[in-house]
Amino acid sequence: MLSKTDSTIAAIATAHGIGSIAIVRLSGPKALDIAQKFTHKTLQPRRATLASIYDHEGELIDQGILIYFKAPYSFTGEDIVEFQVHGGIVVAQKILEEVIDAGARLAEPGEFSKRAFLNGKIDLTQAEAIAKLIEAKSEDAAKILARQMKGELQRIIEEIREALIRILAYVEVNIDYAEEDLPADLAQQMQEQLSALHDKLQRMYEASLRRKGLIEGFKIAIVGRPNAGKSSLLNALLSYERAIVSDIAGTTRDTIEEQVKIGTHLVRIIDTAGIREAKDTIEKIGIERSLRSIEESDIVLAMFDASQPLNSEDEKILELIERSGKEVIVILNKIDKGIVVDEKRFAGFRLLKLSVKQNSSPLIDTLKELLDSFAKSEDPLLISTRQIDAVKRALQNIEAAQMPLEMGELEIFAFHLNEAIRAVGSITRPMESSELLDKMFGEFCLGK
Repeated sequence: MLSKTDSTIAAIATAHGIGSIAIVRLSGPKALDIAQKFTHKTLQPRRATLASIYDHEGELIDQGILIYFKAPYSFTGEDIVEFQVHGGIVVAQKILEEVIDAGARLAEPGEFSKRAFLNGKIDLTQAEAIAKLIEAKSEDAAKILARQMKGELQRIIEEIREALIRILAYVEVNIDYAEEDLPADLAQQMQEQLSALHDKLQRMYEASLRRKGLIEGFKIAIVGRPNAGKSSLLNALLSYERAIVSDIAGTTRDTIEEQVKIGTHLVRIIDTAGIREAKDTIEKIGIERSLRSIEESDIVLAMFDASQPLNSEDEKILELIERSGKEVIVILNKIDKGIVVDEKRFAGFRLLKLSVKQNSSPLIDTLKELLDSFAKSEDPLLISTRQIDAVKRALQNIEAAQMPLEMGELEIFAFHLNEAIRAVGSITRPMESSELLDKMFGEFCLGK
């Protein structure tokens, strides 16, 4: 068990700037004494108290509400006092300075959440959900993260961990008591149970990779040869003239990125340079960035000029999107000029025919439907790279354990199973040093 600290920490818990309310939070053994020193009032647990707040010289700072949460019935598991005062830059900062002078210290980023973890109030899945909820890019993400704050992922991970431990127990019995009569089909039972757990983890892993955009924000790349209408589409999605539109090929020589809300999702739209044989160094760099944007995107909007036959540049784009493995929407643009392009070449793709400058609403509706579909999966969602990597390690060790089990090499099987258990367990409460926790919680907001 990691050691607890006996210091009292303080921080402003609300965003910097002008607002109606500001919150200064204290946590630790001296929190109550420090708070009462500046209010001259006795605070009762879980009861809002209106009080005048004075500095160390007895001068009035503000009148506000104080709430005392007595340990262990608080977020951190320690005594917590919150000062709820008038918002602004000066008042909250003055109170923070006073409580630090009285014996508290300034909290490090994420230290409140870290103390909650160390004191057993939350596990790492809940801590990470708290941090991600602040940055949620969609309503669906907020709902998923709220459930994880209540322990949804924790319960699933613990079930998998316990199942792996049960299989390991069977193996240890077989190793220690090989002379005893054990069920002849024990190895088969373990193989079946392990395969079921592998499938469950694999679905979780693959679904989480597909749905990372729910938490981090989806990336949508617009690709096509010069003059296919990419910049016009970006402008239509943003509802203002962000990109220069011209009949001159190569007008967009670099990627342009903007955020826009589609349905309940905040997405990043990337308008790429036209993919063709570059004529100069600058254009070549822009095209290389376009190719990288395809690799990094969740959805690709591939634009083609419907009024012209496909050329070698179009074929190159088709080749890129066919092997990209991404969700692709093919857009046949400029249909108001007539459709000349061979539509059969786009068989197998989600296809839209429209004129971007006249009406882009069919595309917006299709994007909304596609983005919503990412949130409908019932598989649990891993919300951080750390969690995804842990499941990947568990899968690798479960796969490595299969052959030793079939060959009866139970010691090697047990080794890999222990590694899988360690990897899965690290998602909720790792056994690593405090350095990992310092780095993880250091990415949180100050006062969180």
